[in-house]
Amino acid sequence: MPPLVVAKTLSLLKEVVSGCPLPERFTSRLDRGRDRYFLWTARFRFVVIHGMRIVRRMKFSFGRFFLVLLASQLSVFASNSVVNMSHYDLMRVDFNAMRNAGIVGVIHESSYPPWVVDDKYAVRQGQAVRAGLLWGAYHFANASDPVRQADFFLSTVERTWRRSGPESRPNEVLLVLDFEKNGHYPGGTMRTDQAVAFIKRIHDRTGIYPGLYSGEYRIRDVINHPSVSAAHKQIFTRCWLWVANYHYQPRVVNPWRHWMMWQYTGDGVCDLPRSTHPKNIANIKNAERNMFRGSPDAARAFWKQHGWRPGEDEKPTAIVPRQPFNQ
Repeated sequence: MPPLVVAKTLSLLKEVVSGCPLPERFTSRLDRGRDRYFLWTARFRFVVIHGMRIVRRMKFSFGRFFLVLLASQLSVFASNSVVNMSHYDLMRVDFNAMRNAGIVGVIHESSYPPWVVDDKYAVRQGQAVRAGLLWGAYHFANASDPVRQADFFLSTVERTWRRSGPESRPNEVLLVLDFEKNGHYPGGTMRTDQAVAFIKRIHDRTGIYPGLYSGEYRIRDVINHPSVSAAHKQIFTRCWLWVANYHYQPRVVNPWRHWMMWQYTGDGVCDLPRSTHPKNIANIKNAERNMFRGSPDAARAFWKQHGWRPGEDEKPTAIVPRQPFNQ
């Protein structure tokens, strides 16, 4: 292999690892290509695609080794390891099979408008925890009082935790605000200023910032609207981002620098290759599945750092990201 080609490949790999953007002329090529080794980001795919072109010039055995080594190094940056659920999932879930299939954590709806507790939340918490899975909770928001919604959300999560036996209690619960257009519950759609008030209330009471779930287009059109102040955007970026896009991997998620979770399928919709983006898991057909930005071990560490421990007194020492998620 010519030294210049090796140097260029290593340089691109360094850019991928460091998070620096690649030139647009490279990323635009990806839209027209498919590759067997999809590695979760356009930057990663570029390296693999062009790496495959390079290794064809080498001897087969060395080229194969190089490709496998490259894939193993890059694939650790994302894992298909999180499932989210709600009362709309009516089946009896096999959480043990889910764990055996590589799932690390489950995020379940705990509450939704108007002041309703998801009737499957408590039972599934115990089942998932006993199966060895991490646990998270999300609140589907509407346009009613955001502080009351935050309090209702926390009381639901805490009450379920305290009523559970030790073997059914998660060590921590990953909290999420579901900030999407509300078309099927009463109360309208939450505004950005209400979302900020909800986030601040969660932080004031728990010392942590919740995750924020929304679709990529809603983030672009609503959170990045000129009417949203810089101060409010700063609050948003204190939250880690969970973004939905069933058609392609999200690329621009301003004001965040990147997503932490990507929901790539839901309600049976997924325009991505099935070999790398399956829709089913365990005994659930057309599940809501998510990529986590990191390995399964990184997901466990993330849960521990950003999860809420309901057994602790309120207003513990604040757990704040060292930097906002836009840096």
